[in-house]
Amino acid sequence: MIHYIKGTMTMKFNGGVVVETGGIGYEVFVPENSAAYLKNDGDDIMLYTVMQVREDDVSLYGFTEREAMDIFNKLITVSGVGAKAAMAILSAMPLHEVKQAIIFEDAASLTRANGIGKKTAQRVVLELKDKIGSAEDIAPAAPGTGGSVPAANDEKTEAINALVALGYSKNEAVNALARVNGTDLTTEDYIKEALKTLF
Repeated sequence: MIHYIKGTMTMKFNGGVVVETGGIGYEVFVPENSAAYLKNDGDDIMLYTVMQVREDDVSLYGFTEREAMDIFNKLITVSGVGAKAAMAILSAMPLHEVKQAIIFEDAASLTRANGIGKKTAQRVVLELKDKIGSAEDIAPAAPGTGGSVPAANDEKTEAINALVALGYSKNEAVNALARVNGTDLTTEDYIKEALKTLF
């Protein structure tokens, strides 16, 4: 198996890039929102890869982040989800939103992906919801926090549950908590601060 490929990006094509290493140009399919597309021809690039071998085809799927590769590998274990469908899901939204949709059983969000119907989205949620992680691990970083999210704690979890009870979606609750400044707050304070970001 090829775990990663490191070399020079020589061209982009619809759905991927070509990476040259050792005098060979490897065609690698990447998600449509991949940071690989920000590279210019001639730039150094490294992609974590998954190789798919079929009777009539050998394909490489590449990811700039190891976590994206891990999610891709989980997606293709779901009945009815092949490599192309997994790439469509990863192309349709940022990685943290894919994880949120699965954890919060939001199958409707997954149907935003090309070719992913309601039944397939529901299978993804059903088979992966316990294999992705927890809500606090996946919230996007708040602006100005330097890319970090406060560590998960019971108060924060209770605050998320309270916001959901108030009628907000779990996605809205997690995103609101991610924008709250400060750590070690009480549940009540987390809720108050989160509500300020929701108005």
